[in-house]
Amino acid sequence: MMQRKSQRGLTFLGLLFVGILLAFAGVVFAQVVPTYIEYIAVQKAVDKASAGETVAEVRSIFDKAATIDDIRTISGKDLEVGKEGSKVVVSFAYERDVHLAGPAFLVMRYQGRSK
Repeated sequence: MMQRKSQRGLTFLGLLFVGILLAFAGVVFAQVVPTYIEYIAVQKAVDKASAGETVAEVRSIFDKAATIDDIRTISGKDLEVGKEGSKVVVSFAYERDVHLAGPAFLVMRYQGRSK
């Protein structure tokens, strides 16, 4: 007697379900990546701004860098400027929302400080 080998693979509905999940993940990924790229630009601008001596100078340097890098989420007035010893430390924190569907949002909280 010959035994039948069981077939392996996805059904059409399974393939459709996996495709929908991958498409949804791709859309979310495409919306999250620009916010992360902006976070990296903010971090670079904060590092540049920490070279300033006064609070006004730090904010001015940040605003100039933000204009160049097209940073719209945060401005110089949102920065917290302090000193640790003789070193100027600039820190920031902000949120970005990505609309998923209906009332559902993905909230990303970014924070950092100068090096």
